Amino acid sequence: MCRSIKTLRPPYADDVTDEDVRAAALQYVRKISGFRAPASHNAEAFERAVEEIAQSTAALLETLEVRGGRAR
Repeated sequence: MCRSIKTLRPPYADDVTDEDVRAAALQYVRKISGFRAPASHNAEAFERAVEEIAQSTAALLETLEVRGGRAR
């Protein structure tokens, strides 16, 4: 679905930044909404979705275990 979103967990990525997580969340929201940039009346919902997905993504990456070791 979102082929341009890169894998953010080891061993595929090291030193994942908050910007990496937010960029992936933004790409996801763009893809599912069908909008590259929302109209002004949808901007708040769009931004809220990006932030919520970024938070969930960060939480996921913090708790994943890869081959017996922590993912981050």
